[in-house]
Amino acid sequence: MPGLLRGVARTAVVAGTATAVSGRVSRRQAGRWGQQEQPQAQQPVQAEPAAPPPDSTDRKLDQLKDLAALRDQGALTEAEFETQKQHILGS
Repeated sequence: MPGLLRGVARTAVVAGTATAVSGRVSRRQAGRWGQQEQPQAQQPVQAEPAAPPPDSTDRKLDQLKDLAALRDQGALTEAEFETQKQHILGS
């Protein structure tokens, strides 16, 4: 049973990381497509200021809290926790 929980926990961490990356890629592509679709007018159009990107520190803290909760529940070993923590902090 602990092996199953560990696998589920690992999948959750990977899925969360994949979701964050996917969101970043989608926003970047939408920005590029938006620039291509702007008309080539003679007068420059003043662009609205871009919204500030989400704070990556907050996102990393949330991921670390989730990871610690999985470790505390026994779904991750201490070594797996450290490996995933280094992965999150390195990105």
